Amino acid sequence: MTLLDSLSSAASSLASNKLRSILTTLGVIIGVASVIAMVGIAEGTKKQSLERLEALGSNLISVMPQRRWNVAPGETPKTLQMEDVELIRRSVPTVMAVTGEVREGVTVKYGSLNERSQVTGGLPEIQQIRNVKLKEGRFFTEDENEQIAKVCVLGFDIYDRLFGDGTSALGAIVRIEGQDFEVIGIASFKGGGGFMNPDDMIYAPINTVINRIERDESLSSISVQAMNSDVMPYTLAEVQKTLASVRTDAGGEELFRAFNQGELIETAEEQSRILSLLLAGVASVSLLVGGIGIMNIMLVSVTERTKEIGLRKALGATQDALLSQFLLESIMLCLLGGVVGVLLGIGSVTFVAGLMGVPPVIVPGGVVIAFGFAALVGIFFGFYPAYLAARMEPIEALRSE
Repeated sequence: MTLLDSLSSAASSLASNKLRSILTTLGVIIGVASVIAMVGIAEGTKKQSLERLEALGSNLISVMPQRRWNVAPGETPKTLQMEDVELIRRSVPTVMAVTGEVREGVTVKYGSLNERSQVTGGLPEIQQIRNVKLKEGRFFTEDENEQIAKVCVLGFDIYDRLFGDGTSALGAIVRIEGQDFEVIGIASFKGGGGFMNPDDMIYAPINTVINRIERDESLSSISVQAMNSDVMPYTLAEVQKTLASVRTDAGGEELFRAFNQGELIETAEEQSRILSLLLAGVASVSLLVGGIGIMNIMLVSVTERTKEIGLRKALGATQDALLSQFLLESIMLCLLGGVVGVLLGIGSVTFVAGLMGVPPVIVPGGVVIAFGFAALVGIFFGFYPAYLAARMEPIEALRSE
């Protein structure tokens, strides 16, 4: 019996028990689809997280004030101030741009609309550091910052909520915490999210925010852009050294913490890899369960076809021919389930990603691994029933009831 004959015989056997074959492949279908869907959703979540981090700016070092819980009564430690920004600008040669930032949750009114947003005060350099591209209009200038001018640039989301009817926002007056601000620019859509959603920010001169809204000279953070990624470690070390000389308390504790955004990206990637492996491992259990189901059905099939096996051997069929026939049946079942599982998995990624609001990502490697694993399941769990069929004695097989 040739390989083609074995394939034909295996296909005929599966076709003669269509319902049983379909039910048998369900475990493999669910397993393959689960692996593809789990890995795809994990990669989509990773992609979204990285895009949000990268949207905050490139080659970015962030300096945050260190919270202190042991402040003495009456003591008001100044952690980050505008003079620190100037000190970094003068002292660290690898800095391309630096800005202090003041952030505050605010109420924004325009006409009859009343929305919550976040105002971020900064120097004009914040446009470059935070990679703020403008849909229309312009960004504020250093002169406007010095003059404490009440001008602002609206993030795309807050602009859309206030001017969603298509009204031109340029030159419009919006009230931020009771203060009239002129809209001079609209930021392009970035696709961010969460507390620091760049699309829901209002950018304004830092002096304006400090003097007219915040009423506090302490900075929420300092953002530093290095010249390139190669000098990031050096720049970070120099920023820490520079600030430690002026922002350390009497006990030697630094009143700030500085970190490299690249480290956050690496951490996010590592967590995503671990999550992907974990989810793929959980989904692979379904494939193993499907394989056990296939072995069970193949054992039943061998028992049901004992006389057929005996007749084939009596007519000259070799052990290898019978082994290949039953093994091919098992592999064909798994491959059929694998094909359907791949299609279902791709559809699941698209559907679930849409519900979760993350980009759908089909990982070719995940598809290949899941499909290949399905074939291995067919070989592994189909070998024992095929071996039993091949080892049957023809006389004993023909005598069976």
